[in-house]
Amino acid sequence: MPPSSVSSTDSTKSTTGGVQSLERAFDLLERMADAGGEVGLSELSASSGLPLPTIHRLMRTLVVCGYVRQQANRRYALGPRLIRLGESASRLLGTWARPYLARLVEETGETANMALLDGDEIVYVAQVPSKHSMRMFTEVGRRVLPHSTGVGKALLANTPDHEVRALLARTGMPAATDKTITTPDGFLAALEDVRRLGYAIDDNEQEIGVRCLAVSVPNSPTAAAISISGPAGRVTESATDKIVPVLQQVAGELSEALASQNPA
Repeated sequence: MPPSSVSSTDSTKSTTGGVQSLERAFDLLERMADAGGEVGLSELSASSGLPLPTIHRLMRTLVVCGYVRQQANRRYALGPRLIRLGESASRLLGTWARPYLARLVEETGETANMALLDGDEIVYVAQVPSKHSMRMFTEVGRRVLPHSTGVGKALLANTPDHEVRALLARTGMPAATDKTITTPDGFLAALEDVRRLGYAIDDNEQEIGVRCLAVSVPNSPTAAAISISGPAGRVTESATDKIVPVLQQVAGELSEALASQNPA
């Protein structure tokens, strides 16, 4: 995130008409999230360009409200009240995505999903099932590890290698099937394929007989991906050539909708 361009003076309104202190508070929360959830005041000052007294005043308010907590080491961490906000926002994100997933089902015939990266796990936040009698079903709210899923690959494709290795070290790489990638080098090679091809594949890696195709949602406010999943006998190589452009187009349209102040 670029250094803050707002003035350090305590004017009531920003140039965009918003309350400046509110804009600054949200900016600090986002910088904390980008830094892993815990930072010191000097780090926030360096990244935001705001003076320490201003940051200290804002952080005191956020602590009182429960959105930030001060650790024993004097550093500041994101607070537990944000969890409820995040859970509600995730549900709404899934609601906003459903019309786009429904279009995916109409155009591809297969079950469509939306997933987010939450910490080290993938969480499914929305699904529209296929109309076929034989179809895939993933419970909304289900959590899985990234290494065995198409959405996991799509979400991690542009993450630096050392961060991916650290994540895999934390989660482990258990085999869901005999097709699951179980080594960091193998997974990093798969991510290189995602960057080269523009989409990710789960080829019987999470469940035998099931293939998934996934793409990330560009410029999403939180890391998100959409996918289709279906029997390997239907989601073939030739079907992939037809499905991927639809996935990419819908992901772009969903991205624009999420960026809008009125996504509906």
